[in-house]
Amino acid sequence: MFLLPRTRRQKSEDAIYHVMIRSITEVPLFEKDEDKIRYLNKMREYQKQYGFKVYAYCLMTNHGHFIIDSNGADISKIMHGLNFSYAINFNKINKRRGPLFQDRFKSKIVDTQRYLITLSAYIHNNVLDITGYEKCPEKYKYSSLKVYLGLEKDATGLLDEAFIMQYFSNNVKEARENYAKLVYICDDEKIKNELEFQDEETEYRSDRTIIVRDFEPDEILKFIEKETGIDKIMCHVKNNKNSKIVKALA
Repeated sequence: MFLLPRTRRQKSEDAIYHVMIRSITEVPLFEKDEDKIRYLNKMREYQKQYGFKVYAYCLMTNHGHFIIDSNGADISKIMHGLNFSYAINFNKINKRRGPLFQDRFKSKIVDTQRYLITLSAYIHNNVLDITGYEKCPEKYKYSSLKVYLGLEKDATGLLDEAFIMQYFSNNVKEARENYAKLVYICDDEKIKNELEFQDEETEYRSDRTIIVRDFEPDEILKFIEKETGIDKIMCHVKNNKNSKIVKALA
């Protein structure tokens, strides 16, 4: 029996990544809330060592999403070290053996501003699938949304939310209001399918490794209409109360 070798992971030390971690089927990645806290604290330790930036995150029971700016570091070295350290500790606490994570961590390079913004909203939108948080995702403790909206301070010191929030308004209050609206708008299966890692055998990589910000407003509007289907906002941008969301993206 011959096994095909894994495709070599394409990466750049200047790239921003959408990173997803997932446990094997029969084991929860975060069995208790303390596990989520432990993972975030461990990530902070690695952040101090490697200097990468975290722009958004959300930890669920069996998986987690992150937007990570490698900032000159090797993303594979960061994630492999972090996950290995967490798995050893998890197994010790739960008196188990064997693998915890499902294969390698998965990642995609974020190469445009519109992808970055939509992705951050999608990651925070994950919480809407949890019973009790359908209408209040900002109350979920293990997502960075609460920090984005100014409801809590970042207790871990892990997050740099300003990098994304700068696109929504120079006024902090307006930026938070506009971002909250976008999180709810982003609840769309088509967007989820495109931003998730749907049964991918290898990771997609773009040749571009920096965020490009030279998009025309019409391009942004077409993108939002295509991805969200919010025709009224697109057709009546100037008069709609949610128009600032569009302006933030454009």
